[in-house]
Amino acid sequence: MIHQYILNGYHIVLDVCSGSVHVVDPLAYDMIAHFEELPKEVLLRQLQEKYRSDPDVTDEELENCWQEIEALREEGSLFSPDVFAPMAGTLKEKSAGIVKALCLHVAHTCNLNCSYCFASQGKYHGDRAVMSFEVGKQALDFLVANSGTRRNLEVDFFGGEPLMNFEVVKQLVAYARSIEKQAKKNFRFTLTTNGMLIDDDVIDFANREMSNVVLSLDGRKEVHDRFRVDYAGNGSWERIVPKFQKLVQARQGKNYYMRGTFTHANPDFLEDIRQMLKLGFTELSMEPVVCAPDDPSALTEEDIAVVKKQYEELACLMLEREAAGEPFTFYHYMLDLADGPCIYKRISGCGSGTEYMAVTPWGDLYPCHQFVGEERFKLGDIWSGVTNTEVRGEFAACNVYAKPECRDCWARLYCSGGCAANAWHATGSITGTYEAGCELFRKRMECAIMMAAARADRVQNQG
Repeated sequence: MIHQYILNGYHIVLDVCSGSVHVVDPLAYDMIAHFEELPKEVLLRQLQEKYRSDPDVTDEELENCWQEIEALREEGSLFSPDVFAPMAGTLKEKSAGIVKALCLHVAHTCNLNCSYCFASQGKYHGDRAVMSFEVGKQALDFLVANSGTRRNLEVDFFGGEPLMNFEVVKQLVAYARSIEKQAKKNFRFTLTTNGMLIDDDVIDFANREMSNVVLSLDGRKEVHDRFRVDYAGNGSWERIVPKFQKLVQARQGKNYYMRGTFTHANPDFLEDIRQMLKLGFTELSMEPVVCAPDDPSALTEEDIAVVKKQYEELACLMLEREAAGEPFTFYHYMLDLADGPCIYKRISGCGSGTEYMAVTPWGDLYPCHQFVGEERFKLGDIWSGVTNTEVRGEFAACNVYAKPECRDCWARLYCSGGCAANAWHATGSITGTYEAGCELFRKRMECAIMMAAARADRVQNQG
């Protein structure tokens, strides 16, 4: 399968199954588009007619171009066959029962009242609760016991707002550190916070123990304060921004993410990115809202068109700033074309429900944080383990080739089938597809690949 597009002046050809990316001239771009469907003589004649006013496109040039494309096909970097489909159903069998990461819901409560919150203001459609040390300790023991020979384990402290249960977070980290050596494990912790309770103690602890910190900020003050309000209806921007700045400065600008959400109110999210940059933040992520289609925050078709254009402008802004020596990171544009994810990840996805699970304050297991509260997806608990083997089997069988809509999508080996939770919320099936999310993902990949081409072009020109 071939995917072709033109962006920022680059004619890009992606060979889907080999992962090869080719930046070509217009003639090669047009020739590749019809290379397999037209006889050589017909194709060259058509292109000769199209480029008759271009003196550089001679009969010899047409023949050379055809020969180069044929050579790329023979070496397997153009029109390569899909050899991955037969292995899709068996890849997860190799790691069956092995858990590598937990999302600990240490607080099913929150000190903000964000209207677009997928977690119902941290309650996950249930009662407010916080995790005890005893439950958290058992969760860590469960992770160690079910991690097999895997050495590196990941634990996310999540909510609600996890800092509302900060003492237990500290106790759990201390416990994990106390068993690491004997268990022959290495824990990597992440904290996600809205920032309201950040103080010097939190900053010192996070910088000492957290491999990554995710900070919730929607960008512009008027956008942020529209949704991210306290229970009195007051915006939180002015209270949290100085705290975020202090934490990031203490972390020397590394190992954090500013995570924002864009909604129907701000599809022009690039302005929020610019605001974050003005505040001194350079590790950024902006996510589309996840909500019901009839929710006032939901993105419309018109919004989607705006967002796609914003992605293109964001990519160009990043390239401009890189050239000026002022780079910044956008999470969704982090793409390693040379040494990217292995084929297991490309086919199987995030591992929710198999390698990765969420733990509620009372110890129940769910496939991920977005399924918490949906009783049909309850997997078991941290004492008995996974007892709902039927649901675990559904997630084990969920891969990009199990989704009919994905089979003919050029981006399938980049998105790995997308988010199972988004698919379920949109279609009622974890093997469905959330089409709006797919559309945005494809645009992000086009932008990320274009940026890689532009960087390679810059290096070549400098050389």
